[in-house]
Amino acid sequence: MTDVPTVDVHQHLLPPSLVQALRRRTAPPRIVGTEIEIAEGRFAFDPAEHDLEARIGLLDRLGTDVAVLSLQPSLGHDRLEPGERMELVAAWENGMAELVAAAGGRLVALAPGSTSAGFAGSCVGSDALGDLDALAPVVASLREHAGFLFVHPSGGQVPPGGPGWWGALTLYTAQMQAAYLSWLVHGQERWPDVPVVFAILAGGGPFQLERLASRGVDVRSTLHRNIFFDTASYGRRALELCVETFGVEQLVYGSDLPVVDPAPTLRAIEGFGESVERMLRRDTPARLLP
Repeated sequence: MTDVPTVDVHQHLLPPSLVQALRRRTAPPRIVGTEIEIAEGRFAFDPAEHDLEARIGLLDRLGTDVAVLSLQPSLGHDRLEPGERMELVAAWENGMAELVAAAGGRLVALAPGSTSAGFAGSCVGSDALGDLDALAPVVASLREHAGFLFVHPSGGQVPPGGPGWWGALTLYTAQMQAAYLSWLVHGQERWPDVPVVFAILAGGGPFQLERLASRGVDVRSTLHRNIFFDTASYGRRALELCVETFGVEQLVYGSDLPVVDPAPTLRAIEGFGESVERMLRRDTPARLLP
């Protein structure tokens, strides 16, 4: 491991305690046999993808020193009754604490909500940026513990009969664009010092800036050093546009493992050259992690 580690800011891992809790449930989110059922539908679930030893082996093969893990809001736990939600959150936090301790520095975790000692920041669903007063305690905890805010799609219902990718291509991108614009309009002035990472390039939010300009907004007013975009699922064309818009310093590598195959995004990043790859995988993550 070098002096500045390579980091992936967007990975998910379900510890055994959470897998067991999800298997006990009789309604989504739940695990039934070899499938995980959430509001969007049923998807394949392979326990091997959430095994600690297997994940570290995969990090080695991908050249990643440290993975930042979060409990994905698209699971749907935030939409449950408080007691049900807390059961799942506690199962994830307790299980993740054990995995992080056993991983020898290869894993760090984001709290699902307000952060505390032992976490690198907080992960919230995109919907959370629609109510900044409710988000204020999370931001206060980030300031106290010097963490960053990771904004992830919230997920939800898809039209009956839609293909398996429908939610990821419609709900997720729309939710992330709305979250990004909400932060620009309301959050940035309120918390200009808080580092914020928007998953999946804010759903293509940077692509909308020319359209925003057509409505009379000075695009330069949207450029902020504390706002970052993770690269998960995107390739060279999308990344080039974001680099041209914001500069390479505001992009950060994220893969969305094990949901998304990281290879295409990694190939695109490597194609930009060694200095860009170092920026996205080492230097910019070093600005985010305490």
